Amino acid sequence: MNSRSLVASSRKFRRPLSAIPSSIDLDQLKRLNHKDWLAPNEIIKIIKVLRDPNSIIGVLNQYEKRKDYKPNEALFTLAINRLAQAGMFDPIEDIMQRIVKERPCRLSDEFFYQVIKIYGNMARRINKAIETLYDMPKYNVWPSAKCFNYVLNLLVSWKLFDVVHEVYMRGPQLGIEIDACCLNILIKGLCKNGSLEAAFQLLDEFPKQRCRPNVKTFSTLMHGLCEKGKVNDAKALLDRMEDEGIFPDTITFNILISGLRKQEKVEEAMKLLERMKLKGCQPNAGSYQEVLYGLLDEGRFVEAKEFMAEMISEGINPSFGSYKLVISGLCKEKLVGDVDWALKQMVEQGFVPKMGMWRQILQSMFPRHAFDDIFPEKLLESSSLGEEKRGTNEHLP
Repeated sequence: MNSRSLVASSRKFRRPLSAIPSSIDLDQLKRLNHKDWLAPNEIIKIIKVLRDPNSIIGVLNQYEKRKDYKPNEALFTLAINRLAQAGMFDPIEDIMQRIVKERPCRLSDEFFYQVIKIYGNMARRINKAIETLYDMPKYNVWPSAKCFNYVLNLLVSWKLFDVVHEVYMRGPQLGIEIDACCLNILIKGLCKNGSLEAAFQLLDEFPKQRCRPNVKTFSTLMHGLCEKGKVNDAKALLDRMEDEGIFPDTITFNILISGLRKQEKVEEAMKLLERMKLKGCQPNAGSYQEVLYGLLDEGRFVEAKEFMAEMISEGINPSFGSYKLVISGLCKEKLVGDVDWALKQMVEQGFVPKMGMWRQILQSMFPRHAFDDIFPEKLLESSSLGEEKRGTNEHLP
């Protein structure tokens, strides 16, 4: 064997530095060899101080061989959380197999809920999240509606609509009592899938399951209708909702206001904003911003400026994009006084006008020929370039 192959061979079998236990980890592993009695809380302390998550499985293996082996939920929770934080998901599956095989302690629904969340959110192992839900009875634990609904919502988020139905149908076998939250998730899934008719049919399922639709139910359906351009149907649903004694919230109104803006019905959007206030539902920045953008979409810049003043009086700051659009529109209409007001409000809010905005403002104040004489094109271009460079290096000392 030549020197190169020897080096290659040594590299092949060399243990990576990250896999070599630290002196602290070795000391903790040695503690498990002592004959002194170790309580579960002491094992928890050992796992807490380990520097390398790779050592966790070794600790559990050594602990399993001891006569005082008596793990509890807190121990498994800590081990699984530390492995998850390190992105080591395969060992988590090994721990779960160990638990189902040994049944060493009683586990709660919350334990499985956290494991399912790790599989769903962190590991993105959707099948493992579903399997864990289905396997809970093997651990003598029946899933709660919280666990069940989390998995349904996870599947809707991943747009796995066929699987959503499969999991829902397993509910009775898992001892799940269907609630409004569960039905709302199904409605959200159907709306996302474009199956609005099926989503509305689910409204009939609420009384059958001895539960009542809520504001979330109607808001989801309204959003689905607005996405399809059926804003009038969504407004009718608002009336039905109120007739049934369900009070709309800010999200409900914002969905409708946004839908009206998309259909260029800004007058109706403004009326809905007023109706919202009369109902005692406080508008937020999103409510006002949608109406403001509706006015700007229609080129109603003076009204937009007045609406901005109303927003500011209510303690709500318009967005930078709003200022940019309203100043541009007011400049085109040569309304210098209104431009001055908008510019001052913008600066007070902490926004910095860029060179392009200054150019528009100056062009609105001077005739074209006078503007070109006072501010040559090349000067403006170099100033704009300098501004861009300064902006690029603002973070440098």
